[in-house]
Amino acid sequence: MGMSNNRLWLPALALSLVLTACGDDDDANIDPAACERDAASALRTCLGDASIAIAGCYAGGGRTCTDADPDFAAALATARDAVGASCDDAAVQAAGYGPEMTAEGLAERIAVACSAETTSLAVRIYGGPHGAAWAGADAAQEACILASHPTGLTALIAASDAYAACLDDETKCTGLDDDIEQITATAAAAVDRDCEDLSALVAIDAETFAGRAVAQAECATAAARTGYQRLGLECGPRDAIATLPRGEYAQVVLDSDEWGTLCGDGSEFAFQVRLAPEGFPVENLIVAMEGGGVCLFEDCASRPASLFEALSVVAPESGIMSNDPEVSPFANWSKVYLPYCNQDVFIGGGATNTFDNGFTVHRYGAINVRAALRYVRDLIWRELDQTTDEGYRPDRMRVYFGGFSAGGFGTLYNYHYVLDDLQWARTTAFPDAALALDSGNALSVAALGAILIPDSDVGWSSLPYLPPYCFDFDCGVGPIGLAAAAPRLEAVPEQQALVLTAQVDDVQVSTTFFDSRADWVNELRFQYCELRDVQGAKFFMPALPESVHVISLRPDLYSDRPVDGESMVDWLWRGVTDPETVENRVEEGDLVEVFPGVEPFPCDIP
Repeated sequence: MGMSNNRLWLPALALSLVLTACGDDDDANIDPAACERDAASALRTCLGDASIAIAGCYAGGGRTCTDADPDFAAALATARDAVGASCDDAAVQAAGYGPEMTAEGLAERIAVACSAETTSLAVRIYGGPHGAAWAGADAAQEACILASHPTGLTALIAASDAYAACLDDETKCTGLDDDIEQITATAAAAVDRDCEDLSALVAIDAETFAGRAVAQAECATAAARTGYQRLGLECGPRDAIATLPRGEYAQVVLDSDEWGTLCGDGSEFAFQVRLAPEGFPVENLIVAMEGGGVCLFEDCASRPASLFEALSVVAPESGIMSNDPEVSPFANWSKVYLPYCNQDVFIGGGATNTFDNGFTVHRYGAINVRAALRYVRDLIWRELDQTTDEGYRPDRMRVYFGGFSAGGFGTLYNYHYVLDDLQWARTTAFPDAALALDSGNALSVAALGAILIPDSDVGWSSLPYLPPYCFDFDCGVGPIGLAAAAPRLEAVPEQQALVLTAQVDDVQVSTTFFDSRADWVNELRFQYCELRDVQGAKFFMPALPESVHVISLRPDLYSDRPVDGESMVDWLWRGVTDPETVENRVEEGDLVEVFPGVEPFPCDIP
């Protein structure tokens, strides 16, 4: 997409107008208070400079910046240097950043926070790191993007300034909540003025865009300041985040009034956490989502009551979730297990469905997932701040994010949130038994998208939770979603979707409305051939002679059933140890002979 020099300067000028000097010129570099103020100032300045650089990267290259882009790298380097000039190890620790934190660690934390917050803000309006919305924008939409990006930055910085003023002077805390609301409202009004229909461009409306930009100020404040806990922010270690034991599961119950979470029957959402045992990196993390089918309309009344609550759910301990090092190399990783209690494949956005038979289901799946992940982020944040010289940084996280059956669907639909909002760039997705194939029938995954994604009596209000680069009604179809996500994957080698499924799975046949087993197997084989070379997607597909649903929790299939010479456990572990060498593991088997109507793969396989 072309752009004149004047048009390129428009966003840069708008971004620069929101910046004012707020550094501390005092040469007493070892003073803890000055160190903290200068660290916060360095982050504030970096947010503006890095955002200007990102606008240039999208304008010139159609995607967000990386550390290799000179202007972006310079913004981060300036932030590091500013912290280094104002802080030493003693000042950093005396300020309260952490008992082991060093000046070098704080400098890197500020730079990473700048990179994370500016990238998150930009991908929300440009349509992902690869700029899908920008690439397809007409003139009016282009103008909307160019105006909304600096509007979001203005709101982020203004909210950060309001928090900083309160921290520095308690008399300025009066009316803080009203100030934040006004900042949000002003930004939303500006986006509404500049954009005809933002939700048609990137799935979210002006109010949601503004709210998410302002929410980023909470994490920016927590990264740069100490004592922020008294502000009641919803990011960073705080009293609401319990201290949990290492090496054993604990249940976390989220208060619905505080977190906005809810299960299908109206009960509180709860999940299981097992922090890595002492001596193992707590930031190595598996997040797994429970399966349990799906109900759509009046059929929900026939589902077991246990599928609408989370308090009684316990985590599995087999296959990839095993805590035995002799079974799984992931045994001593931190683990999070998210129960499935809304029957909405983890993408419900807070809708409540009441059907003609009187049965009511609350669809809060996406809200529950994201609240739980923020809780876990802040839990790990506390652990790293107390035990490391760098503290918490999103780029330190090494994450396997997946699920089983319905949880695998949830993996596909929430992966972008982990990458773009939490900024856990080194995250590998592992959807198991969740190809989300489309049958092409009147009742199909694609057809249901038109009914369930919108906000309606039977809809799930899912639109604001879909990625800004794929939110049409057919984006719930697995191959379509994977193809749309592919251009933004492999920004780092771990950024891959490792797709797991048996090639015969009668549960997937029925839940995705295929007429027969053969039809589903043939569609699986066709779609594999279409996607086998797609960036960031790899497949592990054993050709078992019977129907099997979910394979990564079955010890025999996890460890002892190789495909193309490699076991599943070794294949998944390769995604950690040598991700660039992961290859498709798919076999023909004898399904053509065993199951009438099944056809060979229409492409060469290993």
